[in-house]
Parts: sequence; structure tokens; C-alpha cells
Amino acid sequence: MPLTPLDIHNKEFNRGFRGYDEDEVNEFLDQVIKDYELIIREKKELDERLNELNSRLSHFTNIEETLNKSIVIAQEAGEDVKRNAQKEAKLILKEAEKNADRIVNEALSKARKIALEIEDLKKQSKVFRTRFKMLIEAQLDLLNNDDWDHLLQYEVDATELKSLEEDFETKS
Repeated sequence: MPLTPLDIHNKEFNRGFRGYDEDEVNEFLDQVIKDYELIIREKKELDERLNELNSRLSHFTNIEETLNKSIVIAQEAGEDVKRNAQKEAKLILKEAEKNADRIVNEALSKARKIALEIEDLKKQSKVFRTRFKMLIEAQLDLLNNDDWDHLLQYEVDATELKSLEEDFETKS
């Protein structure tokens, strides 16, 4: 057990025949007591300061651990968010591709249908044109026929007309 300033103060030395000067020894011991008290006080202050710093260090160590855990959790959450965003982006892309394929297929189907309708209308217009041309040519042939000229040359006599009428009336 270490000496206390009180132990130093109360220390009694045996007296010898030619011993040390008692006043010098007491003066020296008083100086040693003061220095020893100062060292003990400083040691106590340093111990308190050390305890305080250890307490703060422990506090900051806890904060550091908490922050490290928070960082790890935040990184994991960030990775989860990133993975989920990538999955969602893939799903959106697949859906968009499906819609695009559907739209393209519908457009192709409509285009085919319209192309078929166009071909049908072309055929109908050719048939109509051919029939109309034949009709006009037939009518033109009738107009160009010599019978018209022959009819125009034929003269009807009024007496003959009367005789035809009478024949007709008698037959009826």
C-alpha cells in the first residue's frame, strides 16, 4: 500500500547519537509532503480525466458502431431498392415489348385486311369498267347500225298508214 501524506507527516525517526538535524529533516519532509500531495491530487485529477475520456470514448465507440450498422443497413436497403428498381424496369420493358408486339401485329392484320379490300375493289372496278365499256360499245354499235339509216330512208305514206290502222283494228 502506498504512503499517504499523513504517513509521511507522522513518521518518527529514532534518534541516534550523531543523527540528522531534526529541523532540516522536518523541513525536507514538509516539502516531500507538499510534493506528494500535489502528485496525489494530480493523479486523482488525471484518473478522473481518464475515466471521463474513457466514458466519452465508450460513448463515441457506441456511436461509431451504431453509425457503421446504420451504414450497412442503408447500403443493404439501397441494394434492395436498386434490385427492385431493376426488376420493375425489366417488367415494364417486357410489358412494353408485349404491347409493342400486339400493336404491330394488329397493324399488320389491319394492313393485310385493307390490302385485301383494295384488291377486291380493284377487281370490282375492273369488272365494272369492262361491263360499262361493253354496254357503251353495245349502245354505240346500235347507233352505228345501218338500220337507223334504213329507217330514215323509209317514207310512210299517209294512205298506207290509214290502211294499216284499219287492218289492225279489224284484227283486234
